Amino acid sequence: MEKKDLFDKLVPQQIGNYKFNNEALLKQAFTRRSYTEENGGENNEVLEFIGDKALDIAVVRYLVCKYGNAPTKEDLNKMRWTGKQYDYEFASSKDEGELTILKQRLVQKDTLARRVDELSIADYLIMGKGDNKNHREQDKSVKEDLFEAIIGAVALDSNWDFEKIQEVVEVMLNPDSILATDIEIDYVSLIYEWDESHGMEPWFQYEDYGETSTWYNHRENTIYQSCNVLGSEEQRYLSNTTRTCFVKIANDIPAFAGLGYSKNEARRNACKLAYEYLESHNMLFTIKDEIDEPTLEMAINQLEILARRNHIAMPEYEYREEHDDDGNPIWFVTCKVEGFDFFASVDSSSKKQAKKQVAFDMLNYILENY
Repeated sequence: MEKKDLFDKLVPQQIGNYKFNNEALLKQAFTRRSYTEENGGENNEVLEFIGDKALDIAVVRYLVCKYGNAPTKEDLNKMRWTGKQYDYEFASSKDEGELTILKQRLVQKDTLARRVDELSIADYLIMGKGDNKNHREQDKSVKEDLFEAIIGAVALDSNWDFEKIQEVVEVMLNPDSILATDIEIDYVSLIYEWDESHGMEPWFQYEDYGETSTWYNHRENTIYQSCNVLGSEEQRYLSNTTRTCFVKIANDIPAFAGLGYSKNEARRNACKLAYEYLESHNMLFTIKDEIDEPTLEMAINQLEILARRNHIAMPEYEYREEHDDDGNPIWFVTCKVEGFDFFASVDSSSKKQAKKQVAFDMLNYILENY
């Protein structure tokens, strides 16, 4: 499949299946100034500016709904359905300072760059020869610009329809994952990690109310989120106010369908169904599945992989230099990981070699005793 075909097929799916009226705007969001300086046309710089502002508003709306008592989409839909009014004084479980910190955490460069990596869309950037030669698609700032430019393109294409902007932002950003507490399980990230460990990516499809394939028209080989009110008057209300997300994680596993008042909520519920299926069929990977084979040369990176995937705390190294009678350096290096009583300790004339060895010893201990 050609790169253009992959772009046309994969990129819209990764941003929530938003349907562009003007597809040229999506392509422009991926076009760097380095390309237009060589070939003419428009680039994504102004779209970045627009997207930055739209992203701020979408994130504030998300935080207000998560931590405040403002009416949710569900509340507003019920109001329209029942004709009831919703009177309230706004209150929030977070103060202004706490909300500011959370907002900064969601929109900072590292967060947006990491989400672009997880969405696997940076490779579709359209760049000039210099940028291509220097692999600028790997720069965090370039990934941040791309994220914001896509939001800017959606804002213009939808004529500033904030419901559509909100849904694209929440699908792309996955804020639930970033702000998840210890008691909240991030099912979306867990499904992405499971597929990544099997060399695949999850495939999402969203359907809005009013489309031909609704909650009633069940697809074959698909597990649906349970609903206690099927066929009731309440169900008629639900079917006209909700989104359905279908997720496919492997060819030999059923698809899963979740229901929600937003694409983000529907996706979370679909991934929860998928994770519960994997768990009930003993298909979840263990910590040993993360590492094909522990090796001395790769031990430092392999330990960090386990930490980044939240199996263990980040390893801590301590170094002490002494000298023998001839004045040659001797490096004493230890490695410890919070949560384990064991710590590895090695001495060597090479600091680098000592670090590799303690990482290797620590890695083997963890794999045997996790």
